[in-house]
Amino acid sequence: MPGWAWTLVGAVGGLVLLWLLLVAALWATRPDELRLRELLRLLPDVLRLVRRLAADRTLPRGVRVRLWLLLGYLALPVDLVPDVVPVLGYADDALVVALVLRSVVRRAGPDAVARHWPGTPDGLAALRRVARLPA
Repeated sequence: MPGWAWTLVGAVGGLVLLWLLLVAALWATRPDELRLRELLRLLPDVLRLVRRLAADRTLPRGVRVRLWLLLGYLALPVDLVPDVVPVLGYADDALVVALVLRSVVRRAGPDAVARHWPGTPDGLAALRRVARLPA
């Protein structure tokens, strides 16, 4: 086999290994079914929240860029783990949303999230619980 073919096999093998490690990490840290169900119920409000935060010119540019990238990721039909995989299919989306929201809260503050939250106060409390955001 030529040298370029071994390089290609190594690169593909490395990507598959990284993907398997990601799936294993998601499995180990997956949200319990109750938290996942709660987050899915909040999804319309979370999407409106992310869009409102991304459009807020008072937030730092890096925060807004992260939020627009998150919206793009959620809009893409391709996921890291396909949604047909039970629990893990939605867990990757929930994990990405939670990580981005945590970084937004760290940079912009929890009041930015509260200011733009379109839902009920109970929904905001549930989002804080599920994404482990500070009050």
